[in-house]
Amino acid sequence: MSGPMIVEFGLGTSLRRGSYTEAAARAVRAALWRNSINLAEYMGVSKEDMRIEVSIGCAKPEVVDVAVLAEVFPYGEASFVVEHGGLDVARPEGVGNPTVMAQAALVVSVEVPS
Repeated sequence: MSGPMIVEFGLGTSLRRGSYTEAAARAVRAALWRNSINLAEYMGVSKEDMRIEVSIGCAKPEVVDVAVLAEVFPYGEASFVVEHGGLDVARPEGVGNPTVMAQAALVVSVEVPS
């Protein structure tokens, strides 16, 4: 048995630096760390056996460093799709980096032995 078992969502921001990678990493952390789900243990498999499909939405997907995002995951095998989405909010004074908002969706699955 396999297939999606958990879907988690998160929002991350980079308030002043305009870093799309940091906003995406914060979105991933928000999705991961507000929950404590023992899926692997419940299914009788190793945490390293979890497969995590990560979708990131931000205004400049081409500048997101997925190697940095991969470091956020303490275990499991993560794959990434980064696409256009999120939101950039211009600074009220009109100068400097925008506030960057990124969303993350994590779909977790495991292969369960029969």
